[in-house]
Amino acid sequence: MSGGRDGRLGVGVIGAGRVGPVIAAALAGAGHALTGITSGSDDDRVEAILPNLPVLAADEVVRRSELVVIAVPHDELAGLVAGLAEMGAWQPGQLVLHTDPAYGSRVLDPAARLGAIPLAIHPAIVFTGVSSVDLRQLAQSYAAVTAPAPVLPIAQALAVELGCEPVVVAEDDRATYAEAIATATEFSRSIVRQSSELLGRVGVENPGGYLSALVRSSVDQALVEGAGRGGLVGDATIDE
Repeated sequence: MSGGRDGRLGVGVIGAGRVGPVIAAALAGAGHALTGITSGSDDDRVEAILPNLPVLAADEVVRRSELVVIAVPHDELAGLVAGLAEMGAWQPGQLVLHTDPAYGSRVLDPAARLGAIPLAIHPAIVFTGVSSVDLRQLAQSYAAVTAPAPVLPIAQALAVELGCEPVVVAEDDRATYAEAIATATEFSRSIVRQSSELLGRVGVENPGGYLSALVRSSVDQALVEGAGRGGLVGDATIDE
């Protein structure tokens, strides 16, 4: 991996929602230096997770960083990358990593045409917004990685530094991968909400607590059965 002494990179983050600050904290824990993060809807939360980290405009984050992590909503990603390319912000040899499940590395082509190295890493967890919980989940999870073959080892190494076990997903398979992630998360949430409502109707005061062990054991069993058929075990997220 490129970067400073002993592989240490200057890491900047575009996207200050649930995902970006936690990715930044994980990379800082792996020994990288943080350069800045863009402003978000809850700057106080970001300050609590990443104290004293400069809050910068997106183009300034790119200018200062050897690795740029983009953790923005799906509908914003392509336009953001292209817009920064039009500004001439991307730099030759710079690593650019996004966390969207549905896109591979091709969405970063505008940056790659300016010499940046495109990487797609999606950690398969539900980001809660609680940094201690999310960092613990990262250390127990898988991550889907997609990148051009010559730089795929860089994406895999970064996934490992996040605490994840990397699983390679081909560029043309990312849409199917994203559908699997969305199915797991949306179905799980819907079923739990429906069950909680029904329990509330019959007078159960704490439906979530009542269902906790049942749901977890049911999911664990389903994951074991899925793994037996060659499935991939892991939590999931589509949140940014």
